[in-house]
Amino acid sequence: MHSVFHDLVVRLLRGFFLLLGAVPRRRAADLADLLGRLWYKLDARHRKVALWNLSQAFGGETTAGQRELLAKKAFSNLMRIPFEIGWSMKWKEQDCLRYFDIEGKERIQAARQKGKGLLILTGHMGNWELLPPMVLMLGTPATTTYRPVKFAPADAFFLQMRSRFGSRMVPKKKAMRKILRAMAKKECVCMLFDQTSRRDNGAFVEFFGRKAWTNTGPALLALKTGAPVLPAFIIRDGDRFRVEIGEEIPLIKSGDKAKDVLDNTARYNKAIENVIRRHPEQWFWVHNRWKERSSSKRR
Repeated sequence: MHSVFHDLVVRLLRGFFLLLGAVPRRRAADLADLLGRLWYKLDARHRKVALWNLSQAFGGETTAGQRELLAKKAFSNLMRIPFEIGWSMKWKEQDCLRYFDIEGKERIQAARQKGKGLLILTGHMGNWELLPPMVLMLGTPATTTYRPVKFAPADAFFLQMRSRFGSRMVPKKKAMRKILRAMAKKECVCMLFDQTSRRDNGAFVEFFGRKAWTNTGPALLALKTGAPVLPAFIIRDGDRFRVEIGEEIPLIKSGDKAKDVLDNTARYNKAIENVIRRHPEQWFWVHNRWKERSSSKRR
């Protein structure tokens, strides 16, 4: 049973985000830009992580000044997300199409016709907290994996918010059984795929030309079920959002399972990399993606 404190904090969080959502959108964008630049200036730890990541990804293609400008834009992008969460909390199902454009929906339909379920790879692009309306617009029952927030009231709030359009939320840890059940029902599973994984459930494969520990769950699922894998991302496009659905990523299945897991995981990383290259200011650069730079380094 939830405590009075727990329920109070959930209500306060809801009120806080609704208050942010009441700020007119253009004013919210200006305020987020200001707050993002202030965050960049004051938060040395995340600033250093972002600049390090950008140097790993674009070091040979950009100057230090260009990377600093990209980092500032990324911080401002992140600051827009709380305002947009509050704004979206007031949406009804019919509101979603007013704010979203979808590119490649026919690819979802073609993949579903294979009758093996569907695995959608996405990442921390644009505003990933708008995944629930995106899934609704794809027109298929969906299970979405997520990483629980350590503070229980905040986790409860975000769980309510993320499941409000019918998406079933499954914690990443020990999610495989529920995911396989969804696949057996020919449903859709969405997985955020762009963060560092642990060695015991990851592979050391290339990302922007440098190896990084990457979750092997999607590759194992695709090899086990034969489900088609499609990348899909929510990109902020002015005052609207664009859902970019990429082409199905062909499955490598040579019979050598260990090699197939590595090769498919590398392909999935490449799909993430491609969208980041198109919209670098909208990715989550404050996450230490290249935390370990050796396949033999011990945790």
